[in-house]
Amino acid sequence: MNSNLKKIVMTALFAALACVATMSIRIPTPGTGGYIHPGDAIVILSGVVLGPSYGLLAAGMSDLLGGYFVYVPITFVIKGLIALFSGLVYQKIAKDSKSRYVAVLLGGVIDIVLVAGGYFICEFFLYGSSAAASIPANIIQGVGGLIISFV
Repeated sequence: MNSNLKKIVMTALFAALACVATMSIRIPTPGTGGYIHPGDAIVILSGVVLGPSYGLLAAGMSDLLGGYFVYVPITFVIKGLIALFSGLVYQKIAKDSKSRYVAVLLGGVIDIVLVAGGYFICEFFLYGSSAAASIPANIIQGVGGLIISFV
């Protein structure tokens, strides 16, 4: 199979996996209208498996299908950056089996920082200081993504 075609197919598969993981298990977060989900693990792994560029493309489609239209551009940027940076860290660090685990863990840390910080910044412009209410849930979601992607 052509290498570019294989990358495109894998990117589409990871986009679908991220959507399924995000939309299938939703734990509502009180007071925010959001939810915790395992989709971040797929976002991290899309950067690791596909590399930074294709991982970025696969990462941010779930809000479009889930009806969270105001979040589509925000999610695409934040999740895309998570995949991009996770892929770059993995390419730079992962030389043997131990360093691969470290690289995936660092991808999880990147996820926590970008999800909690990125959504807070964007939501601050939408909702004002009440956006801080989503930080704990986004940290929990990020930790879940770190654990699942590590496994």
